[in-house]
Amino acid sequence: MTSVLVLAQAQPAQPAKIEAPPIGAIWPILIVLGAACLSVLFEALLPRHLRWPAQVALALLTLAAAAVKLVTYVSDAPAAGETAMFGTLAVDRPTLFLWGTLLALTLGAVLLIADRSVEPGGAFVASAAIRPGTVQDRAQVASTGMQTEVFPLTLFALGGMMTFCAANDLLTMFVALEVLSLPLYLMCGLARRRRLLSQESAVKYFLLGAFASAFFLYGVALLYGYAGSVRLSDIAASAAGSDRSDTLLFAGMGLLVVGLLFKASVGPFHTWTPDVYQGAPTPVTAFMAACTKVAAFGGILRVLQVAFGSTQWEWRGVLWGVAIVSMLIGAVLGLTQTDVKRMIAYSSVAHAGFLLIGAIALTDKGLSGTLFYLLTYGFTTLAAFGVISLVRDSSGEATHLSQWAGLAKRSPLVAGVFTFLLLALAGIPLTSGFVGKFVVFQAAVASGMAPLVVIALIASAVAAFFYLRVIVLMYFSEPAADGPSVTVPGAFTTAAITLGVIVTLLLGVAPAFALDWAGSGVFAIH
Repeated sequence: MTSVLVLAQAQPAQPAKIEAPPIGAIWPILIVLGAACLSVLFEALLPRHLRWPAQVALALLTLAAAAVKLVTYVSDAPAAGETAMFGTLAVDRPTLFLWGTLLALTLGAVLLIADRSVEPGGAFVASAAIRPGTVQDRAQVASTGMQTEVFPLTLFALGGMMTFCAANDLLTMFVALEVLSLPLYLMCGLARRRRLLSQESAVKYFLLGAFASAFFLYGVALLYGYAGSVRLSDIAASAAGSDRSDTLLFAGMGLLVVGLLFKASVGPFHTWTPDVYQGAPTPVTAFMAACTKVAAFGGILRVLQVAFGSTQWEWRGVLWGVAIVSMLIGAVLGLTQTDVKRMIAYSSVAHAGFLLIGAIALTDKGLSGTLFYLLTYGFTTLAAFGVISLVRDSSGEATHLSQWAGLAKRSPLVAGVFTFLLLALAGIPLTSGFVGKFVVFQAAVASGMAPLVVIALIASAVAAFFYLRVIVLMYFSEPAADGPSVTVPGAFTTAAITLGVIVTLLLGVAPAFALDWAGSGVFAIH
């Protein structure tokens, strides 16, 4: 008997079997990030004259492949959702909706980025080392080409946004936040025209983004000290049944939410938004305005509903105040703007306040309404910036409002399209903006937030004034003799604007499909 025991103890222990994490649910993310790495190799290995067509083809194929994988997975996806990568990512119905929205919006943004006809050589500087104030003629532009590094940066930012929406713990969310932010900081400084303003916007975005990341990370540390975990479900369990002091919980939540609100351009954490929207290349502004807001509010919705839903009565009043401040800042300061891009920036601050109303409702209708609003706002804003890029003078884009006087007499089609998009942003019926606001406000009233909805309606009426002011300026003012011209858009820009206008119209008159998809499920708690 003793010898048997000795032999048994002498046998080497079997190594633990390590199973590969299931990746079927996250194929869209893997495709996007893998293509981003391949895009970097294209920049390093391909000759300059082949980079632009190769990068455009790769970006479009990547979006198509990720969309196919997403649609394939949706048909067989479990209703309760599932986790991937050792529980760090949660793939549920809202995540799939956000991924689909991001892929569709990025398609429009890539088309705007790839266009080289509106601005000869493209909107991006041919060499990042070109100093501000340097004027390049057409021959120099043709010889140096386009800054194609913007394509891998776009794909990396998209991969970070998709990961951010699905993050099931706060550390994964922080890493995804940096992956989506760092490429955007670089992209903001790559404008071919107005180099100094573009680089200034990149520096402002970087410095303020670093502060916001610090707030976010410090909040993560405090929440870990409270719950002993960074997983959202563990934080929720501790908040619901812990006898510890709530000081760490609410201090950590406050700092965490500040970081999220900054990324979503919610006032009063919006200070970067007007300067960055104005200074960045317009295709990058379109990408940020549409996609970053989708990713940021996707993260806000998941954090509030999964981690802090049980404590809503303690923090709901604070976010009421934040939503009111955001709506008032966007509506009132938008009235004072004389630059079209800055006006749309303050419009985004007001819309962020409307979106926050749906986010703090913490109901199924609030979730589906906010998701639908993100979809509608993204396409409308994308098309609006596409139109802005067409109105130009000798120095580039003519974004001062006085230069848009009488635009309808110069180009009735462009003025008509822009009018329709402005009416959608104002929430006029038969546009997607009206349906988006209606479903969010309806969910808020059902959650007992009628006073907040009244304030939102007043802010919407005030904001409608500066949209209508632009429409009146285009149709009822005489154009200046030396005013700007409207550039005939290329195929890419035309496709992007057409996509945005068609979606804005369809979601205004037949929104049932998108509303059903947005309301097909809730966040899974794993």
